[in-house]
Order: sequence, then C-alpha cells, then structure tokens
Amino acid sequence: MRPLNRVTAATRDVLDVLLEHREACWGLIVIKQSGRPPGTVYPILDRLENLGWITSSWEEANERSGPRRRYVRLTDDGAVQAAHVVHPSRSQAPRTQTARTASPLFPISGSARA
Repeated sequence: MRPLNRVTAATRDVLDVLLEHREACWGLIVIKQSGRPPGTVYPILDRLENLGWITSSWEEANERSGPRRRYVRLTDDGAVQAAHVVHPSRSQAPRTQTARTASPLFPISGSARA
C-alpha cells in the first residue's frame, strides 16, 4: 500500500463514507453519502484502488435492471490509514504528561503556597 500524495476535502469525504461501510458498498452509495459528484468520486476510488487502499469487484449476477455495480471496500491497512486521514486527532498517540508545577491558582496538593 502506498501513501496518498494529496488529501483533499473530497478524498476525506469519500474515506469517511468507506469507513462507515466496513462491508463493500457501490459507488452510488459513496456519491450520495459524501455529497460529491460522480466526476469527483470515481477518480478518487480509482486512485485509492491503485494505491492499495481499497479493493473492488463487479456485481456477479445482474438480476436487476441497470448497469452492474462496482463494489468497493477498504483493505485492512487502508482502513487504518483512512482513520488517520479522516480523524487525525483520534489516531495520535496519547500525549505524555509533563511534570506539573504549582501555580498560585492551582497548587499541587502537598505544596505550600507562597
């Protein structure tokens, strides 16, 4: 899996929809839920697939009318990276606490006020 060189707001929207659908979904669902037009969504899906973030497969049986659906889903590694892109504050390691110092307004218990 290769990293994304450029992350746009549209890419974040597409990744957010894919994170919500851990099972495969088709492009029209991504279009509707992201609020982005097909001319934006499909190139993003192609780019994500070429980079190894998602996999796709075509609908097997065409029991319904209309064109076949192309189902897409995040790979396991793609889901991890997508979470970092969409929710960067949630994916950061917890900060280590620095040593606390007493202040006049917030004394550390056991410390004497001057």
